Amino acid sequence: MRSLQRIDSRKLITTIIMLIVGLIFLLPFVWMLVTSFKFENDVFNFPIEWLPVRWNMVENYREVWMGQYPFLLYYLNSMKVAVLTTVVSVIISSMAGFAFGKLQYAGKNFLFVLILMLYMIPTQAILVPQFLIFKSLDLYDSHLGMILLNSFSVFGTFMLRQFFIGIHPEFIESAKMDGAGYFKIFLRIALPLVRPAIATYAILRFIWTWNDYQTPLIFIRDKALYTIQIGMRQFADGEGQFYALTMAGAVSAIIPLLIVFLVAQKQVIEGISVGGVKG
Repeated sequence: MRSLQRIDSRKLITTIIMLIVGLIFLLPFVWMLVTSFKFENDVFNFPIEWLPVRWNMVENYREVWMGQYPFLLYYLNSMKVAVLTTVVSVIISSMAGFAFGKLQYAGKNFLFVLILMLYMIPTQAILVPQFLIFKSLDLYDSHLGMILLNSFSVFGTFMLRQFFIGIHPEFIESAKMDGAGYFKIFLRIALPLVRPAIATYAILRFIWTWNDYQTPLIFIRDKALYTIQIGMRQFADGEGQFYALTMAGAVSAIIPLLIVFLVAQKQVIEGISVGGVKG
């Protein structure tokens, strides 16, 4: 009985500590959100007004969305690039992960080591070659170039390979005995079994692409093709002295990420827990 009480007390203390830590991490976001509702003169009032005394939310967000900076266009561009990049990257990474995880062929391990070596090269070190290649292929200053550039992921290949390895070989052998080819095995057997991992990677890929600042900064020049991150930079350069407007723009920029996480957090947790059990 005492041991159970100790366990319960430990869980309670751990839960309280994690709650406090979680609240501390949330404070910057709460301050950003509250600031976006204030008049500019009230932003730096001391002590901090966690609940605005005067509300200017409608005007702040109207200025962000209907002002001189086309936030809706930035949103649509980012959504287009992030969604297409995620879809293409999931397809490529899952196929590559299956090939490295379940197929047998000469030189497989050597090729996989080469791919992992690419992960050790900093992105900044290959920007110039990438720029020259995409310029020669007429993919510079286009969304297609950005999509192709971010669709090939060493991390995605490695992550999904580890999950494909966890599939019991008897599933593959049984399908072969029934006359199924590798492509059918991949679609009908392997993919459903690693669905939590694919969902987790898709969410991570979407978040990384949405938050990507370097790629559009280097490979996009046409303002009509700007993504939300470059748009936010333009907005901050023009309105940076107005903190309430800047915070309203920042809140607007992260809304899709919050929606994606809230909708898909179950899949993320399931993918991480399944990976932990298999590991």
